[in-house]
Amino acid sequence: MNAKARSVGDVTPLTAHFNQALVLSSGAELPEFDLVYETYGTLNTNRSNAILICHALSGTHHVAGTYGGDARTAGWWNNMVGPGKPVDTNRFFVVGVNNLGGCNGSTGPASINARTGKPYGASFPFVTVEDWVHAQARLADHLNIDCFAAVMGGSLGAMQALQWALTYPARLRHAVVIAAAPKLSAQNIGFNEVARQAITTDPDFHGGDYYAHGVIPFHGLRLARMLGHITYLSDDAMMEKFGRELLAGKHKFSLEVEFEIESYLRYQGDKFTERFDANTYLIMTKALDYFDPAASSAGNLSAAMAKTKAATLVVSFTTDWRFSPARSKEIVKSLLDNALPVTYAEIESTQGHDAFLMENEHYFSVVRTYLNRVAQEVNA
Repeated sequence: MNAKARSVGDVTPLTAHFNQALVLSSGAELPEFDLVYETYGTLNTNRSNAILICHALSGTHHVAGTYGGDARTAGWWNNMVGPGKPVDTNRFFVVGVNNLGGCNGSTGPASINARTGKPYGASFPFVTVEDWVHAQARLADHLNIDCFAAVMGGSLGAMQALQWALTYPARLRHAVVIAAAPKLSAQNIGFNEVARQAITTDPDFHGGDYYAHGVIPFHGLRLARMLGHITYLSDDAMMEKFGRELLAGKHKFSLEVEFEIESYLRYQGDKFTERFDANTYLIMTKALDYFDPAASSAGNLSAAMAKTKAATLVVSFTTDWRFSPARSKEIVKSLLDNALPVTYAEIESTQGHDAFLMENEHYFSVVRTYLNRVAQEVNA
């Protein structure tokens, strides 16, 4: 990390309310909605230095900084965003937003439906990556940002960056696409379905309307997170961190927690149930499944990407078996087929899919160097 890098400090979430109805890809309509967001840095006089950060499945608007000076509340990409960091808030105005369907303030299943006076619950409509991008464009209008210097994200956030380039090609100069795929494989959809089944078969799910019963589908959501967490790590990372270590140093010959990895997964599952909504998890995983920009071009990704204008940075990680480097190279090829400017980096890492969240000298150097060029371009 740059020796001069530091945190953006304490931050405050903001809420934008939109009265104009949003028609979703499913045909459903949200008559009004809220988006919760945070900003870091200063928008320059010609409003050209804004970067939108899109979050992944379990992320939020809280990208960087802290609440109340408590280091434990640091944003989920606090190592990436801040003064002197790869996304340098001395040079960029950074916007983080909680997507529709979320559970951190933006309108979602736990929000009160003004028409009924009750939480949406199971009646909250399914959303797509394209729907999120349309909602984010409304937020950009609210902030008087006509064109982003870059739209950036990892995993599901990277899919949003790609969708921005397709849906609003004149409203971003660069797309930063990290640990992504142009669509999910059957295996990935399968993992998501098992996670959803864990939630929907929990006796406390109540068809998605568990709010009225004063319960949450704890066991199902916990299992879903445990399964997901396994897929985010590489085998090497899990062996390096946990190996086959036993908590008590010997076998108990029982179904109690014996291995360190079992304890870790249960801890992660328990912690997740305290901060995340089960209905949101269902909606987010479905949005992942639905994402397929090539579908409108008879499955031809190169034909689909012909609509884009942005220059693109694509980053993959060697041990990411969920969104492997081969999937990133599909994106790169589709851009090259259209003679679009693209930079590609494959980063050596043992950390699997979660590597996009971790500090890595080579990874951070690539992002920093690329965004330094973007800063020079937009501030010229």
